[in-house]
Amino acid sequence: MEIASKIERNLTSEGKIVVGIDEVGRGSLVGPVVACAFSLNSLNSKIKVNDSKVLSKNKRNYTFIQLMNSGSVFGLGFSSHEEIDQINILNATKLAMKRAVENLNITPDILLIDGNQKIGTKFQELCVIKGDQKCKSIAAASIIAKISRDFLLKKISEIFPYYNLNQNKGYGTKEHVDLIKKYGMSPFHRKTFRIKLT
Repeated sequence: MEIASKIERNLTSEGKIVVGIDEVGRGSLVGPVVACAFSLNSLNSKIKVNDSKVLSKNKRNYTFIQLMNSGSVFGLGFSSHEEIDQINILNATKLAMKRAVENLNITPDILLIDGNQKIGTKFQELCVIKGDQKCKSIAAASIIAKISRDFLLKKISEIFPYYNLNQNKGYGTKEHVDLIKKYGMSPFHRKTFRIKLT
């Protein structure tokens, strides 16, 4: 279903450059958290976006290709598993989001951030609870972040095939936990995440 955001409509009618931000991988046991900052102003109106979690894999991939081929403006930001262990997942998520904004080649007027935590940039920030279900810019960001992180997990899985990361995406499924019990943690696992192994 097409998302329509009154917030976005009002801001763009005022001529504002609106950027939506979302992250993927916060709850995973493996790899980086990946954030995307996406310019609403660059979103082709013919491209239908929605929260990446509610899209099928095929629909998500198709929408990603549409976004990539439409001249959309976005920036990606990453925070590694080492950084997550050093500064905790909340701070690492904010860091990834800030990096995504820094990697934009435009200057936003306002950032629409999924969730309830501001990230501390020099720009105006507005938090939107469940923003990936309400705002086009955040939904587009969620799709790009999801595809990007899945690609990284695929590469990690090629090096360490024992954990079935292509399927579980690093999340703490029973199978994944059982495989950690059997093989131990890979170098890409987040050491500070509490995993019940007994």
